Amino acid sequence: MIVVEHLSGGYEDVAIVKDISFTVEKGKILGILGPNGSGKSTLLKVMSGILPAIDGTITIDGKNILSYNARALAKKMAVLPQLHANAFSNSVREAVSLGRYPHQTGFFSSWSEQDEQAVQHAMLQTGVKRYEHTAMEFLSGGEQQRVFVAQALAQTAEILLLDEPTNHLDIAHQRQILDLVRQEAVKCGLTVVMVLHDMNLASLYCDELLLMEGGQMRALGAPHEVLVASQIEEVYQARVTTYAHPELPKPQITMMPSATDFQERAVIKKEHFTITEHYIQLKTEIPLKTVSSAVHNPGIGWHNCLLNRSVPSDYVISDVKREVNEFLRKGKFSPTNTVVMLTAVPTSLVAMNEFSAPFGSMIVAVTAGVGNAVDVSRVHERQDDPYIGTINTWVIINGCLSEEAFFQAMMTATEAKTKALHSENIRDERSGTIATGTATDSLLIAATQKGEEMLYGGPITEVGKMIAKGVYETTVQAIRNYKNSF
Repeated sequence: MIVVEHLSGGYEDVAIVKDISFTVEKGKILGILGPNGSGKSTLLKVMSGILPAIDGTITIDGKNILSYNARALAKKMAVLPQLHANAFSNSVREAVSLGRYPHQTGFFSSWSEQDEQAVQHAMLQTGVKRYEHTAMEFLSGGEQQRVFVAQALAQTAEILLLDEPTNHLDIAHQRQILDLVRQEAVKCGLTVVMVLHDMNLASLYCDELLLMEGGQMRALGAPHEVLVASQIEEVYQARVTTYAHPELPKPQITMMPSATDFQERAVIKKEHFTITEHYIQLKTEIPLKTVSSAVHNPGIGWHNCLLNRSVPSDYVISDVKREVNEFLRKGKFSPTNTVVMLTAVPTSLVAMNEFSAPFGSMIVAVTAGVGNAVDVSRVHERQDDPYIGTINTWVIINGCLSEEAFFQAMMTATEAKTKALHSENIRDERSGTIATGTATDSLLIAATQKGEEMLYGGPITEVGKMIAKGVYETTVQAIRNYKNSF
């Protein structure tokens, strides 16, 4: 464990870092963030003794760092600095072996089996074993960086100070090194303090983050407490937004351009839609921001091709995603730029309407196959085989929605669809009660993201009112189209 209390230090009598305090428990990783010149690297140098401390204390396992001599401290703490100067030509093995120097009684005069194992293990861990006999100057910057990480690991210290350990590394080797550091912390109790520029990597791999500004602490805490968009914007003077990592409970940061006015946005009209026997298509020159429950490219994204594909009523495919991808390939559609829904309703039965609104305009398109409509409150009573029936709804908004507005718009659209089924007396054949939808309904909200941002999309808002009206009226029309086809 390392405890830093009210630490100030820098060059000669000039304090570059001021009044820094934190504790890193055994087996934990602290990430240090901050803009260029904020004192991140200086803090590590003061902690390691490279630069003098003007005030404050550093304690390792309850003992002041000043009570350790150089060799004893090196056994406790390994340091990977930001820059490495190769004064002479070392082989990779020789460079990694330097990490064992604190464990020698003479200049490598007492090399032991334990030393050899530590060097070999460190080279294998960092993927540089194959370069063992290669001179350092013949390695790329990223390969050299991995050698120096191996040197630090070979030191087998209890505390590891790393200054930008992922510098020069591609994403695969960034993950390799940080996975390794994380593994050493969790399994071996290694205590780690590391400076990182990449806030997303810091969030993923660190237990706590220290955000520095002007040589002082701006924030200290868990990643979700430090990586707050407003705070990052103030410290870095850059627009950012935060979002949740898709697999881990960690925040991620996305940089936003300083101005978005230069980004041209489409204005969608009914004539931009194409209806063929096989699909209904909306293709735009400029991508739309979409939120959907589609079978292909669901979730949140940017896409410039939307497909509502009509399939036979006996369409039963074991691997739907693969079949849809094959359909896109044959039709020469971009698999990454296209959202696909499936419907058993003929495309000719689509209902499509355009609505004007204060914020711009909106187009709603619905195909409504209600032959197998269900009452969602009673589906738990059904034990029959899977049944197909789909109401597919598109809401295309010529306007700008916040993420909250997108999700509220989905709720508003769903409520309007349910009301349409009630008005048309669509019933669940099994229960005889009013249906609320079908078992495989799909919904898409898309927006051009042009104009003033609308923060909310509920029925109290202008956009929510228009979605409610548009989805209700268009769904009623689509249901009647479906009924009249028999």
